[in-house]
Amino acid sequence: MSLDVPTALLERAERGEIDDADFVECVRNSLPYAWEVVSRVAGDLHSGTEEYADNVVPPPDEVARGQLLRAMASDAIRGGLERHFGVKLAFQNCHRVAAFPLSAVGGDTYSTFVGTRAQLLNQSPELRNC
Repeated sequence: MSLDVPTALLERAERGEIDDADFVECVRNSLPYAWEVVSRVAGDLHSGTEEYADNVVPPPDEVARGQLLRAMASDAIRGGLERHFGVKLAFQNCHRVAAFPLSAVGGDTYSTFVGTRAQLLNQSPELRNC
């Protein structure tokens, strides 16, 4: 299961749409490692001068890795995080999450990062089964 949904939130979802703030809070509580990584790269992007900020540190364990994979694989979770932090997220492997300014989407740096060449160059034997 990707998220631990509180009963009250589930009941509101059954009655209709919920707002992003409630959804993002559920993500933050359910996937704390993923939240920490995305929060950090988004913060680094907003406070720095680089074209993007990324995480290159592998997760400490399989639980953390699973959280990050669930967050990046779910369109709803990833989209909620992007809206909350005001960034475009890109994901290359089991831990390389990058935050880009929304204005960078379609630009050279973003396109290079999400391109097939970068994906191939970012592989290594130790990441094969991550």
